[in-house]
Amino acid sequence: MFQAHGYAAHDKHSHLVPFSFERRAPKASDVVIEILYSGVCHSDLHQARDDWGGSIYPMVPGHEIIGRVTQVGSGVHKFKVGDLAGVGCLVDSCRHCPACEEDLEQYCENGMTVTYNGRERDSGAPTYGGYSDLIVVDEHFVVKVSDQLDLKAVAPLLCAGITTYSPLRHWQVGPGQKVGVIGLGGLGHMGVKFAKAMGAKVVMITTSPDKGKDAQRLGADDVLLSTDPAAMRAHANSFDFLLNTIPVPHDINPYLTLLRRDRTMAMVGVLTELDPPPAGVNLILGRKSVAGSAIGGLKETQEMMDFCAEHNIVSDVEMIAIQDINQAYERLVKNDVKYRFVIDMATLKEPS
Repeated sequence: MFQAHGYAAHDKHSHLVPFSFERRAPKASDVVIEILYSGVCHSDLHQARDDWGGSIYPMVPGHEIIGRVTQVGSGVHKFKVGDLAGVGCLVDSCRHCPACEEDLEQYCENGMTVTYNGRERDSGAPTYGGYSDLIVVDEHFVVKVSDQLDLKAVAPLLCAGITTYSPLRHWQVGPGQKVGVIGLGGLGHMGVKFAKAMGAKVVMITTSPDKGKDAQRLGADDVLLSTDPAAMRAHANSFDFLLNTIPVPHDINPYLTLLRRDRTMAMVGVLTELDPPPAGVNLILGRKSVAGSAIGGLKETQEMMDFCAEHNIVSDVEMIAIQDINQAYERLVKNDVKYRFVIDMATLKEPS
């Protein structure tokens, strides 16, 4: 067993505070990773506060993990001590269902094991995440990280990155296509970067002129204000793909009018009901589709990391000390970050 140290929430009302706990002794296929950086995802806040129900306390959040391998099991083949490594939203799956056999572990039909706020498949022990100094993970669920990238800005790729990369790849976004990214935040800013690197004409669809200007800095070719009826009419029936990153219930009907016939809008942000629901006419006229997408399997996540290294893509981040995590959560509530907080885990050694 390893003694680990991190920050945890002890109930849905409490601040995160220093917390010591045990990591499992490494198995033959495990790697031990010293955590260097941990991204802060909006879902960390939701789960720490039990907004979705089912939270397991004490909870150590964090599923955007960048670190360095310090120990490998006897059966490990992909990694050696000293390698840079990344861990994302899942740390295990059943590995034998049709989804797992197709490298789609995120859709494991027996339920993936999430990096935190879950339970290990064999022992039933709670999983603890990246707001800590080390983690023990089966090598299959660890990705290689290029040392050519800015490591602190790589961390959010393990969630925000793969959440946007996966649907863009699945729906085969590429040159000659017009792609709309709806909403500019932790997910949306990555969607703009990826779609642009894939060769598409990228349009940021937003309610905010200021966010439109920032989207152009990130690579967007054009900005469409969804609050401008004339502009929305001018773009009607012209998009090959829409990536909807809005994280709260909203009306998707105006966006459906933007799609060309037989095209798709992929939802990656909102987990709850749409309000109002989509009108049938907006789907039937044009044979249009609304779909969903969740993170990516390990093969695709590694592909994304390699794509980022090739195109020098990382997240726009604001660094914080672990001691400032509760203030960061309050800023997340106000959407006051461009575009992802990342914790420098070296600060864990500093006084709280």
